[in-house]
Amino acid sequence: MQASQATVTENPRHPDNIVIVGGGAGGLELACKLGRQFGRSRVTLIDCRLSHIWKPSLHEVAAGTLDIHQEGLSYQMLAHDNGFTFVYGPLTALDAEARRLSVAAVRNDAGEVMIPQRELTYACLCIAVGSVSNYFGVPGAREHTISLNATEDAERFRLKMLELLTMAEMRKETGHEAGVDIVIIGGGATGVELAAELREASGVYADYGFRRLDPGRDVRITLLEGAPRILAPLPERVSSAAIRLLAKRHVTVVAGCRVTDIRANSVTDAEGVTRPADICVWAAGIKAPELLATLGLPTNKAGQLEVTGHLTIKGFADIYAIGDCAACPNAEGGLVPPRAQAAHQQADYLFEVLQHRFAGKPAPAHPYVYRDYGSLVSIGQQTTVGSLMGSLKGLSWFVEGFYARIMYMSLHLMHHRAILGTLRTAVLALGRFLVKRTTALVKLH
Repeated sequence: MQASQATVTENPRHPDNIVIVGGGAGGLELACKLGRQFGRSRVTLIDCRLSHIWKPSLHEVAAGTLDIHQEGLSYQMLAHDNGFTFVYGPLTALDAEARRLSVAAVRNDAGEVMIPQRELTYACLCIAVGSVSNYFGVPGAREHTISLNATEDAERFRLKMLELLTMAEMRKETGHEAGVDIVIIGGGATGVELAAELREASGVYADYGFRRLDPGRDVRITLLEGAPRILAPLPERVSSAAIRLLAKRHVTVVAGCRVTDIRANSVTDAEGVTRPADICVWAAGIKAPELLATLGLPTNKAGQLEVTGHLTIKGFADIYAIGDCAACPNAEGGLVPPRAQAAHQQADYLFEVLQHRFAGKPAPAHPYVYRDYGSLVSIGQQTTVGSLMGSLKGLSWFVEGFYARIMYMSLHLMHHRAILGTLRTAVLALGRFLVKRTTALVKLH
């Protein structure tokens, strides 16, 4: 058998083990908590990447204000420190009856197999593979836009933006008018945060050598949203505050704009308006990965795995799903929204369930209940807006400014605390604070 076709079977070292597929916010937190309590012989995490980053930080990576090589955390390090086993590679197949799954071979840039295909068996399985972009069939969207779903997407955007800024600066040197047109499609949290971060970053780039460019005039940022207002799921007051803050940053916001065609250098809407776009970001929607439809598990129209109130996949008592890929019912009869706070809560609930299981006790009778604590949206490095939910149903408070920014930053620290512990999170936060004050404010290479 050729090396590229070899398959390695990895048998669990414990008969009652769990395999978690997906090292995002929910999957990684669950693996860390279980690993610390039950050890690497019972807990395995599979992911197709080698390092983890908190997904809400990707807009900062794209703008260059956050260095992925400083922010990213190695799964292998986290596995060692938290006592779970890490398996590198993408999930390709599942045999639910045999309780066996396949992980594809890992190849280098030359196409050579570095790690062969593997097969793992499990006693229980948790699928937490997140989401991917939903292009809604818009012509050219997949080919001519960048979506901030992973670190490589954010890095690709950052490098492209540096290239465009350099070309514009060189044209200015020769006396030509030049600039960069950035179009962001989607006025949700990702689109709004990216627009604000790019505006602040463009001013910093100008200080670091692009001095002929006027950031407000030559770096033109347009945010297009199909709904009547940006941040449509949030209270109108939050949306209005975001529009006001973006206007101060010279970001053009166009609501009620349905994009119908995207080309290499332009975006056209349903009204026939064509806007120039040197670089275009797609942040208009998400869907479940297409892989889920091939696993033989029940999915809904959006491709999400259908789960019960106890987070088990319908018809499969030993397979769970959490996060964006799970169609989890909420108390109002709808579905739990695809938010980081939901994945965090689901990881906590499933940790409790599996604690009972590994101890030979009955599973908790109460189902998972989603609790909405509100939403915060970063408008650059200094300001945040959002709403906080009260203990009474329907009650919320509008928050803005410095204190809202502190609360937004605390969400990131809470995630790090779940996977690193309190002391290491504090040291890491202090270290990054000091590094930011001794290095360039944006990544220039």
